[in-house]
Amino acid sequence: MKRAPSTSAGRRSPRPLAAVLAIGGLVALLAAPSEAETATVPVRTAAAEANSATVFYYTKTKNWSATYLHWAPDGGAWTTVPGVRMESACTDWVKQTVDLGAAAGLQATFNNGSGTWDNNGGGNYALGTGTVTVKDGVIAHSDPCSGTGTGGGNQATVYYSTVTSGWTTANIHYAPTGGSWTTAPGLGMTTACTGWWKKTLDLGTARGLRAAFNNGNGVWDNNNGSDYTIPLGTTTVKDRTVTSGAADPCAAEAPDTQAPTAPAKVTANATGTSVVVGWDAATDNKGVTKYQVTRTGGTSGTVITDVGSTVLSDTGLDEKTTYTYTVKAVDAAGNTSPASAPATVTTGERAPAPASGTPLGTDPRKDPIYFVLTARFYDGDTTNDRGGSQHVKSGNAANNDPMFRGDFKGLVEKLDYIKALGFSAVWITPVVLNRSDYDYHGYHGYDFYKVDPRLESAGASYQDLINAAHAKGMKIYQDVVYNHSSRWGAKGLFTPTVYGVRDTQWSWYYDEKAEGFEYDGLTVEPKSGKSYYNGDLWSTAEPAGNTCLNWGKPTGGKSAEGYTLYNCQWPSPTSGMFPKAYYHRCWIGNWEGEDSRSCWLHEDLADFDTESTPVQNYLIGAYDKYIDMGVDGFRIDTAVHIPRVTWNRRFLPAIHDRVTQRFGTEAARNFFVFGEVGAFVNDKWNRGSVNHSAQFFTWRERKEYSADDETAAIEQFTYENDLGTGNQPTSTNAFLDGNSYHTPDRSRFSGMNIIDMRMHMNFGDAQNAYSNGKDSDDSVNDATYNVVYVDSHDYGPNKSSTRYSGGTDAWAENMALMWTFRGIPTLYYGSETEFQKGKQIDCGPTCPLASTGRAYFGDQLAGSVTASDFGTVASASGTVATTLSQPLVRHLQRLNQIRRAVPALQTGQYSTEGISGGMAFKRRYTGGGTDSFALVTVTGTASFTGIPNGTYTDAVTGDVRSVSNGTLTVAAPGKGNLRVYVLNGPGKIGADGPYLK
Repeated sequence: MKRAPSTSAGRRSPRPLAAVLAIGGLVALLAAPSEAETATVPVRTAAAEANSATVFYYTKTKNWSATYLHWAPDGGAWTTVPGVRMESACTDWVKQTVDLGAAAGLQATFNNGSGTWDNNGGGNYALGTGTVTVKDGVIAHSDPCSGTGTGGGNQATVYYSTVTSGWTTANIHYAPTGGSWTTAPGLGMTTACTGWWKKTLDLGTARGLRAAFNNGNGVWDNNNGSDYTIPLGTTTVKDRTVTSGAADPCAAEAPDTQAPTAPAKVTANATGTSVVVGWDAATDNKGVTKYQVTRTGGTSGTVITDVGSTVLSDTGLDEKTTYTYTVKAVDAAGNTSPASAPATVTTGERAPAPASGTPLGTDPRKDPIYFVLTARFYDGDTTNDRGGSQHVKSGNAANNDPMFRGDFKGLVEKLDYIKALGFSAVWITPVVLNRSDYDYHGYHGYDFYKVDPRLESAGASYQDLINAAHAKGMKIYQDVVYNHSSRWGAKGLFTPTVYGVRDTQWSWYYDEKAEGFEYDGLTVEPKSGKSYYNGDLWSTAEPAGNTCLNWGKPTGGKSAEGYTLYNCQWPSPTSGMFPKAYYHRCWIGNWEGEDSRSCWLHEDLADFDTESTPVQNYLIGAYDKYIDMGVDGFRIDTAVHIPRVTWNRRFLPAIHDRVTQRFGTEAARNFFVFGEVGAFVNDKWNRGSVNHSAQFFTWRERKEYSADDETAAIEQFTYENDLGTGNQPTSTNAFLDGNSYHTPDRSRFSGMNIIDMRMHMNFGDAQNAYSNGKDSDDSVNDATYNVVYVDSHDYGPNKSSTRYSGGTDAWAENMALMWTFRGIPTLYYGSETEFQKGKQIDCGPTCPLASTGRAYFGDQLAGSVTASDFGTVASASGTVATTLSQPLVRHLQRLNQIRRAVPALQTGQYSTEGISGGMAFKRRYTGGGTDSFALVTVTGTASFTGIPNGTYTDAVTGDVRSVSNGTLTVAAPGKGNLRVYVLNGPGKIGADGPYLK
């Protein structure tokens, strides 16, 4: 608001007419000050000097929550409205000291910062120098607080932390003990230091106060409805914790000179010329930031390596050489612990292996993902096919369809098929050696350090697959499991001594012990000549070392065949056979409770104690091996069943550190980690539980927890659960600012991206998936990295147990949305031909795989295919040529071509501002010399307003529109079709097909 200058020296022009201010639909008349044009004037902050004034203002009759002094030195310019906020002086008084320079006085008005003014009835206040008081319009020259300290009574200094809430201002609403509450929102607090606000309150004779805090915009912290009880003296309030007699949290912190404790229990184990070193976490008064591992021995001499976790995989060492390792802990101040006790190990012979690969290291959002169950995709080598113990019972034998059928050789042979579809990333099921009766899917890990030989062939090892994919510009994302092993335990960590009785009834089922035979999944045990197991878990008599309770005693029940059931015939977390040091010992009771993160899912999924250091070391060492092979990312199975604090403390930093060590910081930044957080509901937060919601896992921790991981897991669950859904962090990383792209803030990113479970659950209809997806994006750290699919090897939309069967047109519409909306489009193998639509996805060994959604796909891939580029076929013959001619295949190919040609569709942020239409949005990416702006509508009509003027070309039809008034309207292209109008775009991309035309 501009003001008229004075017409005479020493006096101001009369107050103008009352200003009109609209508030929430009401119109209020507010008294406005009068003065000349505004300017910023220095505020006095030190002791008064000549030509200064200390102005006291009486607030009791105003009852303002804040008071501002708006002033000008005589003959000078006024401060900027509303002026300078005055500070508390004593009860009912505020004050501000200002420098006047050469002026002999000042003109002043007062206001509450929200449009309510005291300007002396329009004449302003003419104040001199020195100490000046203004009380109900009367000017005097005295100190109203003199002789009473700062208030003449009891005082409380309150510090309030907004680090967790992120508030940009804070008010304290309070009542002295036995007194009345302030008027909401209370008194404004002043900034003390980063994250802390301060207010000193004069309480008269009161011995304390009750208080609540708010941000001035209706968001309150009232201690869960109980208010805060605050005593006299200095008190801090942080995360609902009141600390009386506290030190000033803004005082300079004393230097940290305390070193961490020395790491304990250092172990070193050699496999060939590689060594895995593990140790227990050290403790520190502030926290350990890294470890220094010193290796001595061998031709390289002394080597010191820094790591962020409690495990180091040391590779490429000398053969048959003794090495010694010691470990030191280092904190943030650089304090270093004493060295640990040494661990000594001798390497073996160097095993021949192909050269490790190197991850492609590019932005993962550029790479659409094709998801395959390796054992069910394409059979390149029949010699490694295995039916397992359930081959006949399942019905697979009748179909000549062993559960382990596809392999790496087959996948290598059909990489060109996947590339011809347009995909540049392949997500494969777990590769580690499995051990169960029906383990083709890979999620029953047994030896995490060994690739399952049922997947490998001569010249087609896992390393060969990685290298072959990279040679074609394609990435490999490996499915990994940290949550559980098989029911046979984990080789190299712990395997149970025995499960149960093998008597005459059960001899057909439980194998007889074969001394010296070791399970590898591929080799038939010679004693029976039919089994791949060796009877190592079954006994006719209770063996020494048995830990299972009530072993050998009948349960009182019968099997389906009528046989006696004995205790311990199946694994159980409560039986005592799995030690607490490595495994949890309970069943999940509440899928949204804490126990879902620390108990067993199923008898075939023995739940690791992931808060145990030996387990952490075992898993980190295992997955370091696959990082070293050059995989491009990890899909994390059952991520929700491990506490986020454990991911953030241990596993995610270990992944990042290992990729950085081997391949550099850029590769680590683009190593794609995406977690399966099984929230099978249709709402934003999984039944109100933040700890069980997908977006929760994309964030770092916002407070420190106990050093012990198990304790920390409980603390974190309780803390975040109490904060609830309304107090979780939010992000604008996925959203445009109007029409502008902005640099994302990834500073609070955990390192784990997510599968978009909400879109997945709502993909029964594309419009529904789109609407639900948008609704969750503000709570994800960066939703442009979300992995988006319709169905998978587990579920269809709405937790359906069958593969999606909505029809070809609906599939085309779903694909059109996935390939243009934010996130990374992903397709479960065979969906391009609606393979097994409507079939039950998984029924275990109770039905043949050929009748399920996990059927063998290779019959549709017979023949040869060569891709000339992504989404382009150079040549094809046989059945695969017919497959490639299917309508959804052609649709996919063109979608991939368009997405690759328009950067905004790959890495752009989006907005629906100024847009009408069912599935319509705008996307933009700006960076590295690229500025890509696209307008998209799927299926329906759309109108775009407020867009940049210029020439827009549709990538689907080639239609050119010239926009001069910021508006573009698009007619409905039809179900499954879309329009992508690109500003200064490349023109029509690809040829018309069954849907894109």
